[in-house]
Amino acid sequence: MRAGYDESPVNPVPAVIWLLALPILASELYFGLGRLGFLSGGSGAGQAARQIMVERTAFAPEFLIRAWDRHSVAGGQLWRMLTYPFVHYSMTHALFVLVFLLALGNMVARAMRPWAVAVVFAGAAVGGAAVYAAIAAALPQMRFDPLVGGYPAVYGLLGAFTFLLWARLGEEHANQFRAFTLIGFLLAFQLIFGVLFGGAGKNWIAEVAGFVIGFLMSFVLVPGGLARLRGRIRHR
Repeated sequence: MRAGYDESPVNPVPAVIWLLALPILASELYFGLGRLGFLSGGSGAGQAARQIMVERTAFAPEFLIRAWDRHSVAGGQLWRMLTYPFVHYSMTHALFVLVFLLALGNMVARAMRPWAVAVVFAGAAVGGAAVYAAIAAALPQMRFDPLVGGYPAVYGLLGAFTFLLWARLGEEHANQFRAFTLIGFLLAFQLIFGVLFGGAGKNWIAEVAGFVIGFLMSFVLVPGGLARLRGRIRHR
């Protein structure tokens, strides 16, 4: 066989990305079995199971606000800051998150160590939830729904991907603002979709925070990222 013709046309997804996707896939499989009638309770068991899991894993800003007021994490259920990205309101919701996770995670994992990818995912989830709760505490007169689903975490991967583009454009002496085109497009799409169909909510706060956290963490987690930043500062 000629050289190169036995290579897969699809880049293999790193194991760390599959490990992050596994809880989402497992939960959707479980809910799907319920819809097909394989769980006790009939065809509605899947939706009932989804609702129960959402309630058990979602992060409400009140959890962190209460812990802050008490100066103690006891009873604050702050573990939800790590669980909310893995359960979703619907199969469509989960599907979009999985597409982002597999696509962006695959590209980011080429430049980062596996543990660093997981740190970006978890850091964006926790940091996005913390910023969301802080804004909710500052605006008590407004309603902030619980965080459900993996968008803040995958926006962290988007932040890391944007950092990689930003760094590459800098090396090529090109316009580095081009690296932020994708996040700008996504936020504009969410705004238009929310205006047209309603239900936009305030979750975008956690998503933007996740993006910023993922971008900033990449300075340390991407090999050579911190040295690159120091070099740019010295040249200025």
